[in-house]
Amino acid sequence: MATAGFTGPPAPPGRDVALVGGRVVPGVGPAVERGTVLVLDGRVAAVGPVDEVDVPDGVPVHDTTGRWVLPGFVEVHAHVGIFEDGEDWPGRDHNEMTSPVTAHLRALDAVNPADIAFVDALGGGVTSVVVKPGSGNVVGGRTVALKTWGRTVDQMCFREPASIKSALGENPKRVHGDKGKLPSTRMGVAAVLREALARARHHRAQLDRAAAEGTAPPAPDPASETLLLALEDGLPWCQHAHRADDIATALRLAAEHGYRLVLNHATEGHLLAAELAAAGVPCVVGPTLGSRSKVELRGRTLRTPALLHEAGVEVALTTDHPVVPVAFLVHEATFAVKEGLPADVALQAITVNPARFLGLDDRVGSLQVGLDGDVVVWDGDPLDVMSRALTTYVEGRRVYDFDVEEMVGRAADPWS
Repeated sequence: MATAGFTGPPAPPGRDVALVGGRVVPGVGPAVERGTVLVLDGRVAAVGPVDEVDVPDGVPVHDTTGRWVLPGFVEVHAHVGIFEDGEDWPGRDHNEMTSPVTAHLRALDAVNPADIAFVDALGGGVTSVVVKPGSGNVVGGRTVALKTWGRTVDQMCFREPASIKSALGENPKRVHGDKGKLPSTRMGVAAVLREALARARHHRAQLDRAAAEGTAPPAPDPASETLLLALEDGLPWCQHAHRADDIATALRLAAEHGYRLVLNHATEGHLLAAELAAAGVPCVVGPTLGSRSKVELRGRTLRTPALLHEAGVEVALTTDHPVVPVAFLVHEATFAVKEGLPADVALQAITVNPARFLGLDDRVGSLQVGLDGDVVVWDGDPLDVMSRALTTYVEGRRVYDFDVEEMVGRAADPWS
């Protein structure tokens, strides 16, 4: 039977702060030129002009005059913590490449919170990240939504599963084809996926029959039970696909099986922009800053986000960390603006859009009353490459401050 997801612990009380006087860009609605963001007990309690928001006695005040105040960025396709920075094979837990279908695997179980990339994320204004298995398998497993601050992954987790990770194209056919196993072609990749989905529906039929007849249920099938979360419960299906033909296959498979498709990478998505718009499929585009390191990436262009947006496709952006460092998520947006994506849409593409695509917008992605108090203070427009995140709050707790002396000292002596 499909299992309920895990929701991380709620924000404990005592995490209060008022950020007063800055240019507040809430992610939804217009910016407030001299605004206040009030966070009480880890949640946003008020957002508005300075003279319209009362700050309760005893709440610490952070003067943000002359600064920009934004929601924490949301990275929805990354491998932070399971493909660790600066580690070789001991830190590579992102691909279980022993079977083409490992839907029941949980990225949650492989995350190392001590990965330095989590600190980098905070310094780049990224407060939420969806950690995914890699693309070596046709179905890689369950993804997990984490805050980028916490001592244990259980403290960091706020949605599990956040989606199911699946891959088409070059990676799964190479990984398993090199072993002389199915799949070794794109035909094989699609066939393996259809077979897994058919098995999940058969498992559901067996469960229903046993319930109706009062007989013993079938043996547990964790992979099928995970797939049922997408087939029956609307859990987003995050489909890795770069090339236009693989994107067309992703659309075909989703139409056949009725799951909620979120296209990931979409390197040649601009070639099928009209089809994606007609199907209402959102795209997590990127990384656009990477090289054309394999055949599937030959069509890469920095224009893809703008072209998709112009066609009516909803867009988010990704670094696919560690392909591009997670702290550079804002620069994926910066270069998209340079190539034609409107600035407001670019900011939405790293805040509210990715949160909404995976149903996380009830917690993160914007500064709205009731949402988590994940707030970042910038010294200027984040889309200006010279701007930097000065202070980062996660659920009202001040967890990062830029310190130029510390930065210079660590560069000179990284072991200090």
